[in-house]
Amino acid sequence: MKRMLTGLQPSGELTLGNYIGGILQSIEYQDKYESFIFIPDLHAITVPQNPEILHQRIKKNVALYIACGIDPNKNTIYIQSENLYHTALAWILECNTYMGEASRMTQYKDKSSKYTNIPVGLFTYPILMAADIILYDADLIPTGIDQKQHVELARDLANRFNNKYGPTFKIPAPMISKSGAKIMDLQNPLKKMSKSAENTKGTIFLLDDEKTIRKKISSAVTDSDNKIYFDEKNKPGISNLLTIYSTLKNISIKQAEEYFKNYNYGNLKKEVADVVVEKLMAIQKKYYEIINSKQLDEILDKGLEKVTKIGQEKLKTVYQKVGLGR
Repeated sequence: MKRMLTGLQPSGELTLGNYIGGILQSIEYQDKYESFIFIPDLHAITVPQNPEILHQRIKKNVALYIACGIDPNKNTIYIQSENLYHTALAWILECNTYMGEASRMTQYKDKSSKYTNIPVGLFTYPILMAADIILYDADLIPTGIDQKQHVELARDLANRFNNKYGPTFKIPAPMISKSGAKIMDLQNPLKKMSKSAENTKGTIFLLDDEKTIRKKISSAVTDSDNKIYFDEKNKPGISNLLTIYSTLKNISIKQAEEYFKNYNYGNLKKEVADVVVEKLMAIQKKYYEIINSKQLDEILDKGLEKVTKIGQEKLKTVYQKVGLGR
């Protein structure tokens, strides 16, 4: 079975968009691959973070992923910073990375434009990301088009090391994620629902209470002709509500259109809210059972034990080949 590795950033509170657009896909993958899922908390601190909030969010997000359906019996789940072999390998790779290829990373260009004083970590974190990947000889890395460049860097560095020191790392392949349903902001359906949106009225968070969920959906921006059909260009708000409903009910957009053809907008919003509340209340029930139990630590301890052994063996080989140690 091929090994797949996915990193799930602990930045921001998880949203309905994260669930429909990403988490559902990870749930599907866990039955097809040997799945490694980690929380890249070291990457999170490349931009300013509140330490207390970050610390809480790491465990909170792991608990939410499990509550959503990420099965700890089918996935190796761990926290990046707890396995020191990630950063140890990253240093070796930094010494084999050229300034030119690191400076071409688009994520660095995008994020660095937002800050006056740019930390070095923002420049070098793609190399740490490469270490995250090749440390475990992962075969496949699910990624969007915007992140494909990071997997390509991991491939280049693995090939460079292998050519210089002999076969050591497996060359990972990017697996361009099939487009999960894209969920748009309820107040601005022309942009994607975001956990970092300034106006949270358009974002449904996985831990929102029922009253808040219903209020956000009832105030979702639509249009004035009161006809329900899917047309992302001319009816983005209605199309977004149809996407949410059809995905959570596991039916096609056409089936959703047929079901709502004689409805008005108010009734459409009520039924969308009903299905969202049903799904999120079930997730929250599991979440609160997990977050307040020993189960979460047991899952993370088990994952850490496994990946530490793998990392230790790989780093021992790497150090020997590079000429480090006694």
